[in-house]
Amino acid sequence: MNINCGEATMQLLKDYGVTTVFGIPGVHTLDLSRAMSDDYHEGKIRHIQARNEQGAAFMAEGWARATGQAGVAVVISGPGVTNASTALGQCYADSLPLLLISAEAASYTIGKGWGVLHEISEQKRVTEPLCAFSESAKCASDIPELIGRAFSIFESRRPRPVHISIPIDVQAELTDHHWQPTAPEAKPVPHTDEIKAAAELLKAAHTPVLMIGGGAVNAAGDLTQLAENCGAVVVASTAGKGIVPDNHPLSLSASTVRPEVQEFLKTADVILAVGTELSETDSFVERLDLAGKLIRIDIDPHKINDFYPAHIGIVADAGLAIAALRAELAAHSKDNRRVEVIVSELRDEIAKNLTPAEQQHKKLLDILAQISPKKTIFSGDACQLVYTGAFAFPVSAPRRWFYPAGYCALGNALPNAIGAKLARPDMNVVALAGDGGFMFTMPELITAAQCKLSIPVIIWENSGLKQIQDDMDSRQIERVGVEGINPDFVALAKACRANGIEPASEVEFCDAFAKALTEERPTVIVIHEGADWLI
Repeated sequence: MNINCGEATMQLLKDYGVTTVFGIPGVHTLDLSRAMSDDYHEGKIRHIQARNEQGAAFMAEGWARATGQAGVAVVISGPGVTNASTALGQCYADSLPLLLISAEAASYTIGKGWGVLHEISEQKRVTEPLCAFSESAKCASDIPELIGRAFSIFESRRPRPVHISIPIDVQAELTDHHWQPTAPEAKPVPHTDEIKAAAELLKAAHTPVLMIGGGAVNAAGDLTQLAENCGAVVVASTAGKGIVPDNHPLSLSASTVRPEVQEFLKTADVILAVGTELSETDSFVERLDLAGKLIRIDIDPHKINDFYPAHIGIVADAGLAIAALRAELAAHSKDNRRVEVIVSELRDEIAKNLTPAEQQHKKLLDILAQISPKKTIFSGDACQLVYTGAFAFPVSAPRRWFYPAGYCALGNALPNAIGAKLARPDMNVVALAGDGGFMFTMPELITAAQCKLSIPVIIWENSGLKQIQDDMDSRQIERVGVEGINPDFVALAKACRANGIEPASEVEFCDAFAKALTEERPTVIVIHEGADWLI
């Protein structure tokens, strides 16, 4: 039976395992919509209606963060693409598999400037710098190759977003073929001699350090054992947080931003960096002082000798490489008591040096750590509460802490949480946002309410863009544009069919949080910096 390209595209995505997409339908996506449904429907993909395409793409990002599988957004051409592009940039920075399927003006109009609806002269060029690739399908038969290429990148290489534009006339083309998924490429495997050389360096190290990024997520158990065998202090990036549990006696969590840890890193004689860019946005210094010999394991060959050239560079999948390295070091062990003392003293030093605001953050985060169920994902925005949480909040497993430090957009916390909760209904999901960032995607509260999602949305209310206020103050710049008024967040939540509360005590907060996890709607919990119960 002949079906059109729009329907065939969605059926192919379903065959790749896609069950849910996020978006806002428009006149240019009608043929794609034929194969979608508002709920689970046999033979169709579930469509979640966002309130802005930026929110839709952030939801797809949350799906990818929570599962490691492709999150998919389907949007109109033109403004749908430009609205969604912020999430593309964020997923590019954090190596996440997001697939943006968009419409495009009719193929015969592209580049001609006729003023057609949603016209961009060449749409793929808008998103090219934010994607592994961005392409426009010229005919229906292009689709299987483009989607197969996307999923091969997601599964076999450094996973970065992909944008595929399908012009409206191509969507309408009839096809009599049932397109089939293609097998992904094999993941790169490490060379034995490189593994042996890395093992010898680690065996001889006096103060080894293991630096873990998000690219090491599939090596969690082996990395913990490797750290124990080598007596290595573990420092994570924000994306690598929880891969080795933060409460492990060798772990300093995601703490490269702390000057205490930056000073300690100078003493490391061997650094094993796994699946991490060693990014400036994790430390906020231009270059870390890493005097020791650097071993880098990364699936991306461009990372081996970039800003931090490797003494030994291993281009391989982190899971395969760390399994091989752990086997090579299986008979090697150290007495880790000295290293555990170093880690304990550094943790104490960090706690002692917290600013008054960070002390309040930690008070709330300590309470959250005590009352949150074990299976909880925390979806963080770029805000001071989350900055502190990166090193001060304990996470015991990967994919449990979202903080997009790399691209550092605002507004991702709530839609990321929606995507994560829909992807992992077995998990509790909590959004952590600042008052400024929350307003970027506030309408997605209605999406969460419509989906009946029990998401606590904790807003840290400090009367403006506090980080920029602090930066202006420290540089003696008169504050400008950072002290705008806030809405009544509780009333706003209720207007969006959600619950809202401003707890006046720790007991009220704990009660509100516990209740929020059971409600069939989101709950906005407003926490005021400077509240008596946080000081």
